[in-house]
Amino acid sequence: MRVLMLSWEYPPRIVGGIARHVEELAWELAALSDVEVHVITCSVNGAPNEEIQEKVHIHRVDPAEAEGGYADFIHWVHRLNDAMRDRAHTLIESWLPSVKSKRSKSAKTAPAKPEIILHAHDWLTYFSAVELKHKYKIPLAATIHATEFGRNSGIHSEISRYIDHIERQLITEAWRVIVCSDFMKGEVEYALLTPPGKIDVIYNGVRVDKFTFDFSADEAAHFRSKFAHPSEKLIMFVGRGVREKGCQVLIDALPKVRAVNPNTKLVICGGGYRDHLMSQARALGVWDNVYFTGFTPDDDLLRLYRVADAACFPSLYEPFGIVALEAMAAHCPVIVSDAGGLREVVIHNETGITTWLNNSDSLAWGILQIILNPQRAHQLAHNAFERTNALFNWKKIAEETHDVYTRILQEYSITDW
Repeated sequence: MRVLMLSWEYPPRIVGGIARHVEELAWELAALSDVEVHVITCSVNGAPNEEIQEKVHIHRVDPAEAEGGYADFIHWVHRLNDAMRDRAHTLIESWLPSVKSKRSKSAKTAPAKPEIILHAHDWLTYFSAVELKHKYKIPLAATIHATEFGRNSGIHSEISRYIDHIERQLITEAWRVIVCSDFMKGEVEYALLTPPGKIDVIYNGVRVDKFTFDFSADEAAHFRSKFAHPSEKLIMFVGRGVREKGCQVLIDALPKVRAVNPNTKLVICGGGYRDHLMSQARALGVWDNVYFTGFTPDDDLLRLYRVADAACFPSLYEPFGIVALEAMAAHCPVIVSDAGGLREVVIHNETGITTWLNNSDSLAWGILQIILNPQRAHQLAHNAFERTNALFNWKKIAEETHDVYTRILQEYSITDW
């Protein structure tokens, strides 16, 4: 079985959660004995266009140049898809002779169908995926990581209407649709009119081993001192500065937390536009108590999870919540909102604290539950780690994904195109 994944982001190009999801899923799939995995993605400075990592064949392509530049993001996406399609075309053509050689000499016997699965991740790879599907008559699986409807609490602009239309087309063209939570299953049923029987729920995962590196107490104390004084409680947030991630709710909660525990510091990790959040911190008088790190390298981020007193993710919209999973894998107590898939990741009062959506009073209460009760926080973090290790591991997720591929190929083998 060959799996050809299409993703607009892949490490070291990291825009959101898709990059890590595709990378770690691809690694575990490639570890299975009967799977050869290829990923076609966008090029990035410093990374080779062709390489093999953990048995995964990675092909990075450059979006075709546009005379006068790209008109907008959608234009860039189309050019990227052109390049992805061309690279995939070369790959598939090189595989087809091995398929043709299996054909029976009997003219009455149909030619063997290729054991190739196309796997598109979100709408940004729709155009190349569908063109390849129809050109070579090979089946397409699609993972919907989020919807335009969900990200924006509805469809309110022409661009959103266009993206929503492409998402609907993708789930229509896909043989099976994979989502990361029961919440997302309901959303794609409602927002994209996806038949329930076409959807497979497979949770996201995390590599627990990433957090088991040597990190002595002295090293941890020195690293932590870059962000907070030893007497301060350190709360961390990881994510983009967009409204849906809820960082503005966290900053609004900080004065309420500090009114009870003045020695509380907030560290906000992530690149992108953050001026509005900085202005909010100044207006609320907590500028000196908030550290905006900007883009944070993975090594530093892993260490920060290890030294923080709590990780807080008050999303307004969250299909799953990989960052919460990372905190849980690092034994870092978590406080989350009850948005979307976070309710399935964090069990209130068992593996963390769940607070009301878009409510800074509730969020402040949740943070104080953790930082004022270290023993309870430690127990919650222990429970969270055990659940993460058992339920959200990539080996299990890869096997479930492989089962979906196998089902598709079995149905494909006995079905007229």
